[in-house]
Amino acid sequence: MATPIHILHLHSTFNLGGKEARAVRLMNAFGDRARHTIVSATPDELNARDAIASGIKYEIALDPPPLLGKPSVRRYEAIARFMRRFDLVLTYNWGAIDGVMAARVFGKGLPPIVHHEDGFNEDEALRLSPVRNMYRRIALPAANALVVPSYKLQRIATKAWGVPEDRVRRIANGIAVSAYAGTPDPDAIPGFRRKEGEIVVGTLAGLRAVKDLPLLVRAVAGLNMRARLVIVGEGPEREAILDQAEAMALTDQLVMPGFLPEPHRYIGLFDIFALSSRSEQAPISVLEAMAAGLPVVAPRVGDIPEMVSPPNEKYLAPERTEVLLRDRIDLLARYPEERAWVGRSNRERAQALFDEERMIAAYAALYSDAMGRPGVLA
Repeated sequence: MATPIHILHLHSTFNLGGKEARAVRLMNAFGDRARHTIVSATPDELNARDAIASGIKYEIALDPPPLLGKPSVRRYEAIARFMRRFDLVLTYNWGAIDGVMAARVFGKGLPPIVHHEDGFNEDEALRLSPVRNMYRRIALPAANALVVPSYKLQRIATKAWGVPEDRVRRIANGIAVSAYAGTPDPDAIPGFRRKEGEIVVGTLAGLRAVKDLPLLVRAVAGLNMRARLVIVGEGPEREAILDQAEAMALTDQLVMPGFLPEPHRYIGLFDIFALSSRSEQAPISVLEAMAAGLPVVAPRVGDIPEMVSPPNEKYLAPERTEVLLRDRIDLLARYPEERAWVGRSNRERAQALFDEERMIAAYAALYSDAMGRPGVLA
């Protein structure tokens, strides 16, 4: 058997979120064709490793050079020296871009680098940082390719960051659509049980300011029927969400179980999937809702209008207000036949465009070609 490709993964965090879940799915798909070394810029955030399949060869780097810190030639040199032992380096988001900068400064003898950008935190949700843009413009020419999941990020990469179009690859996120076709587990969400005559609005999101979940609380509180709001996720905005629920007299109708893995087990318990984010790119949670046959209510942010099926488009709010989200949730809540039709259309679209096999094949080809070894990861 051929020697496995040795891949270095430089992450801003390796706690399980969208980019980490995708990286793990790719690791699992590559099987014994690759082995992996994982670095997290925040060393105590590593719970995504629990999703790595049995038999996949990987290690968490115990004492890597720091990815975070002020610009430093000494630190760049240490990162570059560390990267030289690998066949391929994969860097993820702003928190790991110093791996790319290290290659820009000390590029001789380094393996190929593929950088991934999946979106922005609160500090760039509404406006890109000029300082970070300049840094990216300097660093990114060292990457063999820049991968983005959305058309919006593709435009930003070429216009704001100056990456040549032929170096930017848009690869749509994908999920195992068939896993969402089964009956959801009624016990999968702690503290939640469906009640007769109740509409369940649910979301999967990190509890961060950019997701603006208090706005979703206000939208659901304004409905003309009894509804339950289920927010699956964890993060620093938990208390702000609970405070808003108390202010809107929604506390008894709010379920916040924290982070839950395996969304295919429970997302089908919702009637309507909703987002209230200030910024998104191509959220995997929307794909999961579509695969489960749910209608999606959200602002028209990122690639969401291109992701959902045509019948779902009218349920995307032209402006991000609680009133516009409330009215769209209310309309779907009152008409179960409409919910079912929109949900079926979403599932068909997810199956046609966003199944993970298509995504895995695209990444395998990109990584293999970057190493000059076509097909080695296929």
